[in-house]
Amino acid sequence: MQTIKFLTRDNTKFFRTLNKRVNNYFKENNIRRTGNWKLYGKAIVMFALLIVPLVLIFTLDLPGWAQIICMITIGIGMAGVGMNVMHDANHESFSSKKWVNKLMGSSIYILAGNDYNWKVQHNVLHHTYTNIQGHDEDIDAGRIIRFSKHAKWFKIHKYQKYYSFLLYGLLTMNWAITTDFKQSYQYLKKKLSYGKFPNPATQWTKLIIGKIIYYTLWVALPLYLGFAWWQVLIGFFIMHYTAGIILSVVFQLAHVMPNTEMPKPDDDGNMKNTWAIHQLYTTSNFAPKSWLVGFFTGGLNYQVEHHLFSHISHIHYKKIAKIVKETAKEFSLPYNEYKTMRKAIIEHYNQLNVLGKKPALA
Repeated sequence: MQTIKFLTRDNTKFFRTLNKRVNNYFKENNIRRTGNWKLYGKAIVMFALLIVPLVLIFTLDLPGWAQIICMITIGIGMAGVGMNVMHDANHESFSSKKWVNKLMGSSIYILAGNDYNWKVQHNVLHHTYTNIQGHDEDIDAGRIIRFSKHAKWFKIHKYQKYYSFLLYGLLTMNWAITTDFKQSYQYLKKKLSYGKFPNPATQWTKLIIGKIIYYTLWVALPLYLGFAWWQVLIGFFIMHYTAGIILSVVFQLAHVMPNTEMPKPDDDGNMKNTWAIHQLYTTSNFAPKSWLVGFFTGGLNYQVEHHLFSHISHIHYKKIAKIVKETAKEFSLPYNEYKTMRKAIIEHYNQLNVLGKKPALA
């Protein structure tokens, strides 16, 4: 894999200026960068969406339609816990206490994931090499979907605007079945890590035990309680498909958009911008004024702020967004955003259409 090198010298001093202003905001208002009662309250709500419907299914004789509603709600809860709790915690911004971050970050195990894999893919690869083909795995969907103009084009991509959203629902299901095993093998082989490199035997043990616990909760326990295998299978699919659709759409609205770039390094691996400026060109916000979108997505609608300050809890993004936007404008740099969720989804669909066309025609 080619070594990527960002420009290290910023003659404009953009990020130094921005960082100073954001630091001053927290200092002047005497607030911590990590979560507060608002985040902890949200965590309770999201865990309730995940757990309460499951308890109802296990303890009450619900009709089929009610069970389906409960499984959809659980899927919404899975996405909610992932975006509001697990995400902040594994960025070490949920709490100022390390043990709390570790505990809340471990919620990924009941969402079908693995903390080591997630931190490497998200914290290291995605946040460092955003939208760089061959390095950012978030824009790599194999042959089935073409997210980057630098990815190889296949005839099937002509139809991706029709089938991509349908496939988005399979995201967390892939985590549960195959993705984690492939990632652990690849990341350990390449000696990738976020922080201290884990002992391979320890990582494989954690992964296997995590999967056993996961399948015990979501498959073995319902079967033991008397649910038919086909009921468990349908419920499992509905839950994961709901969570997968939500998470995938939120991810793609931040980076695979007409207003975001897919920069390519030169032959020596050099990028034309510094890391911080690169984030501005490759990232987009959406629905910044929507309380509901901001509340449920864990502030990921403020993706620009998240990429520049991932160590700051998402509950502060709305406040610092004004600082980021004004500073970007002052330095004549882009600040990408779509005013509504609806507009962002339409533009993502249009981008899928453009990327699906044969390169010579596009």
